[in-house]
Amino acid sequence: MARSMAKQTTSKTGGGSLAPWIGVALIVILFDQLTKIAVQKVFAYGEPHPLTPFFNLILVYNKGAAFSFLAMAGGWQRWAFTALGVVAAVVICYLLKKHSGQRLFCTALALIMGGAIGNVIDRLMYGHVIDFLDFHLNAWHFPAFNIADSGITVGAVLLILDELRRVRGSR
Repeated sequence: MARSMAKQTTSKTGGGSLAPWIGVALIVILFDQLTKIAVQKVFAYGEPHPLTPFFNLILVYNKGAAFSFLAMAGGWQRWAFTALGVVAAVVICYLLKKHSGQRLFCTALALIMGGAIGNVIDRLMYGHVIDFLDFHLNAWHFPAFNIADSGITVGAVLLILDELRRVRGSR
């Protein structure tokens, strides 16, 4: 009985395997990079390809961060955002190992890590991030993004849901 309780505690608090969470991150990275390669091979830069009245595929480059933040900063941002992505991945690996039994939390972190690494790969290979998903309403366009950005966003939403669930459970 004591042995099974110790095993339960370990699986909920940490000490478990990183493999499933690294697998989730690798899936995000794979889909992200494959879609970026396909878009670069098929589309000319800046030419929209409408799919619906509110959604286009369009090849654009982002030298900054989210919503082109610091895109015109002069080049240093490439290395700063690359370093930030690498540091985030290391911290996330630590958290995944420590909390490997918390499925929603770890899924969120794995999605964020996969997205961060996907964009780091772009920055290292091209000096910018490749974006291609373009949602719009008439002439107003949401900033273009990619699968990595989607992983980061979905991961952030899952982190919020996990925290809300945790807070409600502690009442």
